[in-house]
Amino acid sequence: MPVRVLVRVLVRVLVRVLGRVLVRLSAGGAAPTLRDVFATNSPPMQHLSPNDAHTLLGGEPDALFIDCRSEMEYLFVGHPRGAHNVPWNDGPDWEVNPHFVQAVKKLAGQVSARPVVLICRSGNRSSAAARALEGAGFTTVYYIQHGFEGDLDAQRHRNTINGWRHEGLPWEQY
Repeated sequence: MPVRVLVRVLVRVLVRVLGRVLVRLSAGGAAPTLRDVFATNSPPMQHLSPNDAHTLLGGEPDALFIDCRSEMEYLFVGHPRGAHNVPWNDGPDWEVNPHFVQAVKKLAGQVSARPVVLICRSGNRSSAAARALEGAGFTTVYYIQHGFEGDLDAQRHRNTINGWRHEGLPWEQY
């Protein structure tokens, strides 16, 4: 894990832990146990640039990389090398996939502490998917800002401003 990301996570956790301890003590109660503090204070979903995500994935062998775009996007537009495809929503109705969380749990080996990095086209679906994973108990969830294809430019084209592919990071296409 890059030092900058690790420091950011640790600072957030420490601030929350100390805040809970001080609130409990100032109210005249006993100090909470570490179990109490950490049970409700996992770090919130984190946003990573494509380059920071690539660095994290390279340095964190347990991290699970999920491309939550549709199967057609994954296959025909291309996808980051090493990413597993678990669609957040897919055709023909584009409903949210009711099996998304269970599919990620299966890939994670039922280990909710395993870091999960999510990517989609531009960052919207992966943000929603990250919230769902956090709600299901995953404790370390990242989503990649600007996604695989990035934001639209003035001519409404992608891959020209930002995103995984624009940054020249490894990807493949079938």
